[in-house]
Amino acid sequence: MTYQQDLLEGKTALVTGGLSGIGAAIANQLAALGATVVAAGLPLAAHLPDTLDRSVRKVALDVRSADDVTRVLSEFERLDIVVNCAGVIRRGDEHKPEVFEQVLDINLNGTMRVCAGARELLKASSGCIVNTASMLSFFGGGFVPAYSASKGAISQLTKSLAIAYAAEGIRVNAIAPGWIATPLTQALQDDDGRSQAILDRTPMGRWGTPEEVAQVAVFLCTPAASFMTAAIVPVDGGYLAA
Repeated sequence: MTYQQDLLEGKTALVTGGLSGIGAAIANQLAALGATVVAAGLPLAAHLPDTLDRSVRKVALDVRSADDVTRVLSEFERLDIVVNCAGVIRRGDEHKPEVFEQVLDINLNGTMRVCAGARELLKASSGCIVNTASMLSFFGGGFVPAYSASKGAISQLTKSLAIAYAAEGIRVNAIAPGWIATPLTQALQDDDGRSQAILDRTPMGRWGTPEEVAQVAVFLCTPAASFMTAAIVPVDGGYLAA
């Protein structure tokens, strides 16, 4: 284990989009370090495996619904950590205005709903927020204009909330994953040509794992990052630099 096993003992965490992929890996890492963790999201598709540790509590949450966000947050007496991982991508359809709007409502507006809703709880605990940006926070994606726009906005939202919340003792940072092997990227992994192009540009020459992203997200939640806020941290095997 990278971190001291009881590092987050006594802390309570909410991970949205926490039922699969990077979100589930983060939820598991937080739980392994002693935190009480709630993983929230829409029900998993039947074909996706449940990778969550038994100690992680699962709840239903649609971040498009302000009422749903309020309902989930109202169950917390204390909240120290919020990780926003809820997100979608609609490759090939995002040039349609209605799809564009739907993607932004989940990826961007959903993140803001949770941040705003959790603010008072986090103020009471001097807690922290970790948002999920992307490589596409830094450059465009012709097939995914909505996803790219939402992730660029997540970067600016993170910086803005970090400034706004700092006086309340709340830190706000973001991870920016590169090409990570998750259900969200399965179609690209299965496309030999596209996958090879990704690997050719990635200096480390491989896909990342959700667990590797989770380690960085967890770092941002620990005392080791106590003077970090407004940071957007790439976890991409060097892709952005290549």
